[in-house]
Amino acid sequence: MAFNTSSCITSFRSPGARVKVSDTKICPHCTASTLIKNGFTANQKQQFYCKTCTKRCIDFYTNNGYGKEINAHIVLLIKEGMGIRSMARVLCISTTTLLKRIVFITKGVQSPPICSGQIYEVDEMRTFLRHKGKVIWIVYALDRINKNVISFAVGSRTKKTLNQVIKTVVLSNPKRIYTDGLIHY
Repeated sequence: MAFNTSSCITSFRSPGARVKVSDTKICPHCTASTLIKNGFTANQKQQFYCKTCTKRCIDFYTNNGYGKEINAHIVLLIKEGMGIRSMARVLCISTTTLLKRIVFITKGVQSPPICSGQIYEVDEMRTFLRHKGKVIWIVYALDRINKNVISFAVGSRTKKTLNQVIKTVVLSNPKRIYTDGLIHY
């Protein structure tokens, strides 16, 4: 069954994607009006060069996966719990492009600041990858008051995996740490 791209939700497309650079003569990177024509791309699209920021842009982009607001839409849909294929279908991009964008977004995520003197809860969760024979454990530490994840580690159920989280929590000089009484703690 072929997918009809005309049924894509247009609210996820950036409103500026339909405005051509040649119409506005404004650089999409620095918003200066110092664009000059700079040849054509391999797809025969007009290319522009900005004298202010020295970056290049083309007249209009046909690849929806690299729009300005696509990362914000991806984060929003991930928070809503939507699957990879569903997100790709709604955003009108391929699953490969979507996965590349997710990896790009995760590289920019910073760990939250850890306050000292807080009460933390450390626990682990068993799950699997692809089939039940490939078991992994997710160990995490939560701030007990505001329920924020302070630290986490993914791996086998060993002291090494647990210590990655425990060291972070202990270095924060906690008031109290709650666990489920596992021997490795």
